[in-house]
Amino acid sequence: MSKFDRRLIFIGIFLIMCGFNMQKDKVTLYSIGDSTMSKANTADNYPGRGWMQMIDQFFDGSINIVNQGASGRSSKSYRNEGLWNKVINRVKEGDYVFIQFGHNDAKEDTLRHTDPQTTFKENIRNYVNEVRAKKANPILLTSIVRRNFDKSGKLVDTHGEYVTVVRDLAREMNVPLIDLNKKTAELVENLGPEESKKLYMYVEPGVTAKLPKGKKDDTHLCEAGALKVAELATQGLKEIKNPLAKYLVK
Repeated sequence: MSKFDRRLIFIGIFLIMCGFNMQKDKVTLYSIGDSTMSKANTADNYPGRGWMQMIDQFFDGSINIVNQGASGRSSKSYRNEGLWNKVINRVKEGDYVFIQFGHNDAKEDTLRHTDPQTTFKENIRNYVNEVRAKKANPILLTSIVRRNFDKSGKLVDTHGEYVTVVRDLAREMNVPLIDLNKKTAELVENLGPEESKKLYMYVEPGVTAKLPKGKKDDTHLCEAGALKVAELATQGLKEIKNPLAKYLVK
């Protein structure tokens, strides 16, 4: 092998390593939360999607996006099952972490239930503090609304204090907040009881083998709904003038 060939090989290896390091050193946006944001298994034509599953297309590709939402988890069980450790151990200085819990914290089972003003508030506070301890950037998000209309066609809140606690903590701890609860409430109300079904998991029988009898689900999003909520989240980044907004598609 000639000296010239060896030099070409060396240059090639050097360029590969530089590319690897550039990828590794990119800012990363992590997300922690429940099934409304997590990645759904789309096999067998399953129509469900988490909104973070759709958010990549709103960014320009210059950051890493790691969706670590997990179906059925609350602010309590997410940590207790070790899911949080897997995230926080990877977070580096300058990264961002979306934090969105509340849907499952109201569940009555002891593995998930939290009290909004005590254990839930403390859990969210701890997530924020631990992200900041890594010199990274927490961003709080309120839970998206359930499609829950009363007989008069008015949207009825189902999250109560779990949403207000997140808003209060954002002010108290000076944490950026994207109020997805408010944004999705306005969206669903404007669409009304019938049109808003197009955002959620209203599945006819035979569409997917996973739901042979179909399904009417007012909590989880279909692809169109997840895409719209992802758009609302990125709009929120612009509105609060968060540095992540500079990575959005212009």
